[in-house]
Amino acid sequence: MNGVATATATSSWTVWGCEAQLTVTDPGSIARAEHIVRAELAAVDAACSRFRPDSEVSMLAHAGGRPTSISPTLHTFLDAALTAARLTDGDVDPAVGSALVNLGYDRDFDALSQSPSNRIASALGTATVVTRADWTMVALDDGRVTIPDGLTLDLGATAKALTADRCAHAVHGELGTGVLVSLGGDIATSGPHPDNGWRIRVCDGESEPSTVVEIGSDTGVATSSTLRRRWLHEGQMLHHILNPQLARPVESYWRTVTVIASSCLTANTVSTASIVRGPSATAWLGHLGLPTRSVAADGAVIRTGGWPDDEQDRS
Repeated sequence: MNGVATATATSSWTVWGCEAQLTVTDPGSIARAEHIVRAELAAVDAACSRFRPDSEVSMLAHAGGRPTSISPTLHTFLDAALTAARLTDGDVDPAVGSALVNLGYDRDFDALSQSPSNRIASALGTATVVTRADWTMVALDDGRVTIPDGLTLDLGATAKALTADRCAHAVHGELGTGVLVSLGGDIATSGPHPDNGWRIRVCDGESEPSTVVEIGSDTGVATSSTLRRRWLHEGQMLHHILNPQLARPVESYWRTVTVIASSCLTANTVSTASIVRGPSATAWLGHLGLPTRSVAADGAVIRTGGWPDDEQDRS
């Protein structure tokens, strides 16, 4: 799709413990675009949040293992999560919610990071093995879902990315403007892009290697990281990406993995699975052929799939 040589307008706010950023190529549409995005965020939160006791996901945990009717929104998001699990052989698994709760990640991250125990310095460590569950225990059929009694689902590995995709497509579809939506760095675009493309700075911290890439329309970019969403639990510093088979945080072979794909959902599924797979991810990423940029624990930057190198990585 052709670019447009127009000014852009941007709006940003905090949601789900991260920054939401909305940019449109038609500045006059920014207020209506923000209304569309906020409405979608509210609908997803009501369906998918495991931090709200009144959300559908929270209520499923108390359904006693019985088949339960769910909304079309939750059905869409749960289907996406189960598809991601199947395509990654379970490396991206929505059944890790109970394990995250047992590891102390039982509230919105803003509240978790501000708790007194999390402000105490501690040596890095890993958690002990906790309750095992996997995605094959979830049955989704004709608008009904059945999960084991007491299991808490966590859709975090796919929901934010899918929401970015849905928001971008909704804004373009309703208003016709080009749009970029970023939810905590999960990025989706739709419609006409600025004349030089959308410029994205890829970095996960001021001291981390960074680069700038240009992307076009109908594109997703996602970064998965072991550097963010860290908290202290029982004297051990943990991060949020779990090895589903061990029910504990993966070893930090990669600091970050960034993927560019045709959707943010695909990009985030691949980036998260790569963090879980560790050293074996490089060959897998090469096979997939998607543009990727991985930063190893020692700071080495590895690119695959024709990652656009318009500006050199720098520290």
